[in-house]
Amino acid sequence: MAAEKKRNTTNQNRRQTGMTIDEINAQYGKLPPQAVEVEEAVLGALMLERDAYVTVADLLDTSSFYKEEHQKIFEAIKELSANEKPVDLLMVTQELKDRNELDEVGGPGYITQLTRRVASAAHLEFHARIIAQKHIQRELIRVSTEIQTKAYDDTMDVDDLIDYSESSLFQVAERNIKKETVPIKPVLNEAIRQIEKARQQKDGLSGVPSGFTSLDRITSGWQRTDLVIIAARPSMGKTAFVLSMARNMAVEHNRPTAIFSLEMSSIQLVNRLIAAETELGNDKLKTGRLENYEWEHLNRKISALEKAPIYIDDTPALSIFEFRAKCRRLKMQHDIQVVIVDYLQLMTAGSDNRGSREQEVSTISRSLKAIAKELDIPILALSQLNRSVESREGKRPQLSDLRESGAIEQDADIVTFIHRPEYFGITEDESGNSLIGVAEIIIAKHRNGATADVHLAFKKELAKFSDMETNFGDGFGGDGGSQTFSSKMNEDEEESVGAGISPNSDFDKSGANSDIPF
Repeated sequence: MAAEKKRNTTNQNRRQTGMTIDEINAQYGKLPPQAVEVEEAVLGALMLERDAYVTVADLLDTSSFYKEEHQKIFEAIKELSANEKPVDLLMVTQELKDRNELDEVGGPGYITQLTRRVASAAHLEFHARIIAQKHIQRELIRVSTEIQTKAYDDTMDVDDLIDYSESSLFQVAERNIKKETVPIKPVLNEAIRQIEKARQQKDGLSGVPSGFTSLDRITSGWQRTDLVIIAARPSMGKTAFVLSMARNMAVEHNRPTAIFSLEMSSIQLVNRLIAAETELGNDKLKTGRLENYEWEHLNRKISALEKAPIYIDDTPALSIFEFRAKCRRLKMQHDIQVVIVDYLQLMTAGSDNRGSREQEVSTISRSLKAIAKELDIPILALSQLNRSVESREGKRPQLSDLRESGAIEQDADIVTFIHRPEYFGITEDESGNSLIGVAEIIIAKHRNGATADVHLAFKKELAKFSDMETNFGDGFGGDGGSQTFSSKMNEDEEESVGAGISPNSDFDKSGANSDIPF
């Protein structure tokens, strides 16, 4: 009985800690994916050719080798290379001897035998890739078996299981997907191709258009791989702003758009879209008290939304791992061109995160930028601002107001703020122009262009942003009015390298009133 109890305890501990690849394959009666002879050839080549380790350093790690003896030999080679010592038969043998591992790997005779198995390192990289592939196969078997074991455990929460499964597979991919360096010529050709493509665009935009003329003039549309942070205090209209853009991008420009709403439900978002599209009051839509002609108007107007390639996900407390997986699927299935996140601080870094909230937000912002690069699309993430902006005279936000993490500012390619002076009781600017219904979009950081202040019209009752109308106010100009400044990246330069636009240029005079104080 005691022996049986001990075996049961051992099996239980194994289930909790995970099984080794050998135990897994013994259970199923199969040998794990391996290439032992190729491992021997690679180790032998590393000891024959000078600097051969550099060729495989980014392809192989100690765990890539199947045989434990080979892992120890490769670790010795890795240590010698790290200390800039020669990697040859004698030095590897001595290193293993110093580690008291020489006998464990088969002694000097086995090390010598490895060098005799290969004549040169001519096919070293090809053989190293075989080892790496076998290692990935073993890792996938291990992870999938652990997932299966946990799936049979009734005490484990299903959401935790999904998060564990996704993060485990993600870690396997992250460890093994390497991006190689490329010569400049093909990259240069691609850059020229994009410039030619932008020239052929009638609107002159190279990125995804926001639908706001003044904003697109500054950004040339939201650029691929960019992380765009849109920040504001509550009640400034962050969600209304991105919904207006989503509608413009999907309806007017037919760009597939994904919206991840962590705060509002999908039905709430759609109700907002309906209110803005039909320009029927929110109160009427909530109560459903519409006249017959208003119902006809509603049905006619929402037909454009029905056809729009907009995809909404309202999963609360979305982890960055879930977000990445969902974005990949949306890219594959619908070729999404832009992703909107509402909002960043409601995301989580996953169950494995044990740091402070600031560290967690930093992880999220870095991951958002990485996903934007991976999928080659812009990601627009909403963000909260701290309360310090409300104690400042004029209530204008600035970069230091970004809540919980300075990493957001660092990771973002563009940081914009939404400022509505009317909300704070400021109804006129210094020149006497009305600020009622005026929203200011402050581009505070623009990594690849100029910073600027852009004015848009905001209809509070409809939660809708739009270009400034020509009759909205002479002080703002007919195209939305903007002031353009040199990029903060170029403040120390004698010339602006970004968009090449200065406050005194013809461009600025034609589209802005320099008397506007913001």
